[in-house]
Amino acid sequence: MPAVFLKDRSLLFVSGAEAQSFLQNLITTDIAALGADEARPGALLTPQGKILFDFMIWRDGEGYMIETDAGQRDGLLKRLTMYKLRAAVTLAPSTEEGVTVAWSEDAEGARDSQGVRGSQGARGSQGARDSRFAKAGVPLTRRAGRHGDGAEALYDALRIRHGIVTSGSDFALQDAFPHDVLMDFNGGLSFRKGCYVGQEVVSRMQHRGTARRRVVTVSAATDLPGTGTEITAAGKPVGTLGSVDGGNGLAIVRIDRAGAAMAAGTPLLAGDTPVSLVLPAWSGLVFPASADEANA
Repeated sequence: MPAVFLKDRSLLFVSGAEAQSFLQNLITTDIAALGADEARPGALLTPQGKILFDFMIWRDGEGYMIETDAGQRDGLLKRLTMYKLRAAVTLAPSTEEGVTVAWSEDAEGARDSQGVRGSQGARGSQGARDSRFAKAGVPLTRRAGRHGDGAEALYDALRIRHGIVTSGSDFALQDAFPHDVLMDFNGGLSFRKGCYVGQEVVSRMQHRGTARRRVVTVSAATDLPGTGTEITAAGKPVGTLGSVDGGNGLAIVRIDRAGAAMAAGTPLLAGDTPVSLVLPAWSGLVFPASADEANA
C-alpha cells in the first residue's frame, strides 16, 4: 500500500460554534452532508463563479480541516477572515505541515488497514476517504502530517490515470469554473444547499448545460510534451496539457471541439505528438459528436 507525503500541502483548522454555517454559506461543498470519515474537494469562488481557492475539507473533531496548496494557505486564511465578521468561528493554521495520502486497489483491505470506519472524524484516525478517488473506485485516504515516504510521482501517476486534477499543474486559479474540473461529479459542488459565493453562476451553468470545458486523460505512443503544450485539431486549439507522466497526462479541453474532431477523424495533436483523449469513466460524460449535440 503506497503512502506518499505531500510536502507542498498546508492545512487550516476551522472551529467554533458557527463553523459549519460559516463554511456552508461560503464554499461550494455541502458541509452538512460531509461524512465523518470523508474528505471532499471544495472551492471558494469569485462572484463570477470562477475558482479563487481550491482545497480538500474533512471533519476533524469539533471542527474542519482544510487542506490546500502551501502557496494558497495564507491567502485563503486572509479571505476567510474577511468573511468572518462577528461569527463564532476560529481560523488558524494547523500545527502539522504536509499531508500523507495512502491507497490500495483492494477497497475492503484499505478500509481495514487505514482504520477509516469510525465516527470521530479524521483527528486520531488513520485518514479521511477522498471522495474524488472513491468515485474512480480507488480507496485513498488523506491524513495531516508525515506518515509515509513513497515517491510523490506515484501519487501524480495515480491522479493522472483517474482524471483528478490539481490547481497550478492542471488549471490556473481564477481561470476555471468548478464544472471545468468536474466538481459537479466529484462531490465538491452542491446545487441543493442554498447560496454561497458564486452560486448563481454555477447553478446557471448546471441548469442550462453550458459547461463545455472538461477534464480528460491524454495518452500518446511516445512521451508527451511538457505541461502547458497546446492541444489542437486541424490547427485550432482544443485545450492545454496539464500534468504529464511519460505518455499519459491530463488536460482541460473543449469537449465539443474535441468530439467533433474525433467524429470527423481529424487527428488531435499535443504540439506535434498525436494524442488520444478520454473522459474519465467515473464522470459518465461522453464527447458530443457535433455542435448540435453539444448544444442539445
